Amino acid sequence: MMYVLSSMPDIEYRQAVDKTEMMLHLKQHPDSIVVLDYTLFDLNDIEELQVFSLRFPLVRWILFSVELSLDFVRQLIGSGTQYSILLKDSSLREVKECLTYALRGQRYICQHMTEQLLTPEVTAAKEEAKLTPTETEILKDIAMGMTTKEIAEKRFSSFHTVNTHRKNIFHKLGVNNVHEATRYALRSGLVDAAEYYI
Repeated sequence: MMYVLSSMPDIEYRQAVDKTEMMLHLKQHPDSIVVLDYTLFDLNDIEELQVFSLRFPLVRWILFSVELSLDFVRQLIGSGTQYSILLKDSSLREVKECLTYALRGQRYICQHMTEQLLTPEVTAAKEEAKLTPTETEILKDIAMGMTTKEIAEKRFSSFHTVNTHRKNIFHKLGVNNVHEATRYALRSGLVDAAEYYI
């Protein structure tokens, strides 16, 4: 993404590590395009993203992630044309197209996501997620509010390894962020509610 942005003329870009920093950038540049890895950014849920959209109505949002659940995408694109969807397996051509569409104020949905949205849903109930013991432990740590870095230090693992487990957990559970994963952990009894609220 950085490579593509740097190759586009007259484009300035900045990075934000969290939503506070993102808000500061948007206050200075309220007509920006935000390229957001939703599953790794510190937004709690879709409602929080929509609040940002209401607060900064000129912003175009490109959700650039490994995977997003279909329910999430349907809800998001149904709420406004300011959201574009670009999965990380998209071709370089699609990345450039998406940025070009956003610059013109248009929505873009990558081919992979379009195919998923147009595939008829299977009516069979979703199987219970089969997490490995390691994934279960990491999910508990996520639900207890630990960051990926903190979990890596606790487990004597690399940040990359824990991040890969995190992506696999989100994929298996069909969730998009920490908030949704935490709700799953609470509902399934992996984390005691009393312990969670302390």
